[in-house]
Amino acid sequence: MKATDHLFPVQQASELSTTGAQTRWLIEGLWTDQAVGILGGEPKCCKSFLALDIAISVASGCSCLRQFKVPQSGPVLLFPAEDSLSIVRQRLEGICAVAGLALESVPLHVITAPSLRLDLVADRQRLARTVESLKPKLLILDPLIRLHRIDENESSQIAPLLGGLRELQRRFELAVLLVHHAKKEAHSMRPGQALRGSSELHGWGDSNLYLRRKRDQLTLTTEHRAARSQENIPLQLAQSDPIALELIHSDPEETPTPKPSVVQRILNALTDADRPLSANVLRQLCAMKNATLGATLARMAGQGLISRDPQGYRLNTAIPYSQIQLPIGSEGRGNGKKPPV
Repeated sequence: MKATDHLFPVQQASELSTTGAQTRWLIEGLWTDQAVGILGGEPKCCKSFLALDIAISVASGCSCLRQFKVPQSGPVLLFPAEDSLSIVRQRLEGICAVAGLALESVPLHVITAPSLRLDLVADRQRLARTVESLKPKLLILDPLIRLHRIDENESSQIAPLLGGLRELQRRFELAVLLVHHAKKEAHSMRPGQALRGSSELHGWGDSNLYLRRKRDQLTLTTEHRAARSQENIPLQLAQSDPIALELIHSDPEETPTPKPSVVQRILNALTDADRPLSANVLRQLCAMKNATLGATLARMAGQGLISRDPQGYRLNTAIPYSQIQLPIGSEGRGNGKKPPV
């Protein structure tokens, strides 16, 4: 045996490869390939609706939430531990209707057993055999609190449970999504820190999704170990049949018009006036403080944009509008009106 056989292999830093492995997605932007992780949120934040939407998208290959593409589709195995099977079917049919699918054509398998305990060896073995038989791309367990009788706050108890799911993921090369509750009134915490129980849960995830509700607004935040995260993606639950989660897209027609700069507000006021305007009148028309108005008027007068006489301020009509250069910091030309020339 050579002396070097006892050494770890090393390489000069400057010789390391500059091309790393590309991120592979199960659902682009939402879930990386073969990732384990948490879909978390406070009660009544539509976690189960999102989990079902993810299940349909991976099983069918249709975009999740009609937005996030699915490069790799395949069978999905779901255990809904809280909702009745009839409610689960109704929700799945609603999501399929929105996506233009027939539920019968989607390879989504639902575990119908009354219970599944991840803290019991027999149930873990039974789950592994089921996964081996169906070979799903994704396993969804909803929610964690119904899957055990251990103390979620004890790292020594929750870590082996999560380790068993990680072993299942590696053994069968599938993704695992675990639905879990967040603490109540945890709005001031980072999403991952808001999860109930041990910090092991947050650290375990390769991809994590967090749903939050503030008043009537529902938002989604993504977190990935090996990809860029996104924050505050606006969602809503459709108010009419079929019921499904959907992204909120801003309407260009409803985009607010940028507020004119202080310079443009003064130009607009003087353009609309048929006489010189005093500083007091300009302050009221332009809705600005005396100090801001005085400094801006002085700057505009110094640039020759305006002039002042005993009656007040007026535009300097000797300067063609095309030659007016707004001072640095002014944004655009407000309502587009041109001073008279």
